[in-house]
Amino acid sequence: MKHLTIPALALSGLIAAPAMADNYIATNWLAPVHILNEQPYQRLAEDIAKDKAANITFEVYSSGSLVPAKATMQGIRDNVAQLGVVYPGYTPSELPVNNVLNDLVFTSDDALASALAYTEIGVMNDRVQGEWRKNGGIFLGGYSTPVYYFICMDPIRTPDDAKGKKIRTAGGAQTNWVESLGGVPVSVPIGDVYSGLSRGSLDCTMSDPTNLDKGNKFWEVAKSVTTLPMGVVMGATYVVNPEFWNGLSGEQHTALLDHLALGLARTQITYAADVAAAMEGSRERGLEIIEPDAALTDALASFQSNFVSDLPAKSVADRGIDDPAALIDAFLASQKAWKQRLAGIDREDPEAVAKLIRDEVYGKLDLESFGK
Repeated sequence: MKHLTIPALALSGLIAAPAMADNYIATNWLAPVHILNEQPYQRLAEDIAKDKAANITFEVYSSGSLVPAKATMQGIRDNVAQLGVVYPGYTPSELPVNNVLNDLVFTSDDALASALAYTEIGVMNDRVQGEWRKNGGIFLGGYSTPVYYFICMDPIRTPDDAKGKKIRTAGGAQTNWVESLGGVPVSVPIGDVYSGLSRGSLDCTMSDPTNLDKGNKFWEVAKSVTTLPMGVVMGATYVVNPEFWNGLSGEQHTALLDHLALGLARTQITYAADVAAAMEGSRERGLEIIEPDAALTDALASFQSNFVSDLPAKSVADRGIDDPAALIDAFLASQKAWKQRLAGIDREDPEAVAKLIRDEVYGKLDLESFGK
């Protein structure tokens, strides 16, 4: 006796076939256990597969197995993947406006506010959204690394302590800042920092604190952490292919955005929890956790003020774009507004943060026209 499949039985009129979810591909160049994959991609794929209103499933390709990091934007444009994480710093000539914002956040001291300001500006600002569309994508949300600190062998408490020290930077404003202190900026891959600290070719690194205990495990060699807030690094958590987006129904748009809001919230909250764990673990291991003195704090504030003032002209000259002064002002205003909004909720509650994102960003979009 033959066994009929469900579709065959449905065609024969014996039973009704269940609605089949639309299957799509998501690409992420990070490992599945990395925060920027596990929280906004692996958990998204699990959750959305159970959501009948969304009627969407994502197969997540990790560790650059589908397309490498620098080609993610092209892969989304060409519809190789319908969803992906994009770091604008990898393609500065294609995304110069977004990179101005990444320059700007050397001044940031609140990673969650920065991520949500980037999300708001990226979704709602015509200039930023237009740049993504020009490159074949629709931006739907961004992330921020934790705030960068000095992680050192010998401690930095004052500006004088930084003089002559070989400090690993990621370039840009970080390099200029170290030079302003009389330090020696060093450009090496982050994977070489551990050995550099242990062998003496580096005295310090500027890094987010999660590198103390995860991956690079700097706490095995470093002796001190100076909690001077030296900005963040931002990127796009969610960029979608326009054909994919415009093929969804209104109900699917709403359901997808609900899940993305939660993914953004989970990512930033997990980052913050990991920072707290790394700092506490560092104390337990005997690393000295140092609050910068007033002179070092004042030096940073002065540098950042001058940096923001000079950034529009520098961006026009270096990136070949029209004056971004209005965009810079808009981002700083958005970041300030998000700090105020976040003060009224539990910043450790993913649902509370997600609701704020839905209310203040996604809920204000005209989904009839957005992305068209």
